[in-house]
Amino acid sequence: MERKLALELLYDHTKTDSLRKHALGVEAAMRFYAKKFDKDENKWSIVGLLHDFDYEATPDPKDHPMRGAKILKQQGYPEDVIYAIKSHASYLGLERHSLMDKALFAVDELVGFITAVTLVRPSKNIHDVKVSSVRKKMKAVAFARSVSREDIIEGSESLELDLNIHISNVIEALQGEADILGLTGE
Repeated sequence: MERKLALELLYDHTKTDSLRKHALGVEAAMRFYAKKFDKDENKWSIVGLLHDFDYEATPDPKDHPMRGAKILKQQGYPEDVIYAIKSHASYLGLERHSLMDKALFAVDELVGFITAVTLVRPSKNIHDVKVSSVRKKMKAVAFARSVSREDIIEGSESLELDLNIHISNVIEALQGEADILGLTGE
C-alpha cells in the first residue's frame, strides 16, 4: 500500500477541502497511535486517510462505507484495512476486534471536534487548543452538535486511555500537521 496511491484515491472521490482535511487529520492521528502502539504506521495512516473517501458521493448509511469497501477490495487493499474502515461506522454493528479498528473509531469524531474547537478560537491555531477547552466544548450541546460525544468517550475507553490523555494525543497529532490542515491561524 502506497500513500501516494491512497491520496490519489481520496482526491478522486473527495472534492471538498473540509472532508479532505478531515481525512488528513484522521491520518495524522492514526499515525500517532501506530507509533505509540508500535504498529505499522503506513497501514494505520492509510486507514485514516481512506476511512471516509466515499462519503461525499455516498453519505447515506446504506451506502457508506460499504461502497468504499467494495472499491478498496477491487483495488487489492488488505482485508484488515477494509474491515477497520467498515467498523468505524457504528450503524453497521461490526465489532471492533483489532487495535487499528478501535483507534480509527476513537480518533474519527475527535479529530472533527478538535478541528471545530480550533476554528472557533480567535487565533484559529491548533497550538492554542488545550484539553480543558475541548472538554468544556464537549459539554456545550449546541457546539458541533453533529459530533457524537458518546463516540468520543467510547473510543477513548476502547483504547483504555483516560479521555484527557486521548484528547491530548490527538491535539498533538494535529499540531504536527497544522500547516496542511489549515490550523495555524489567520
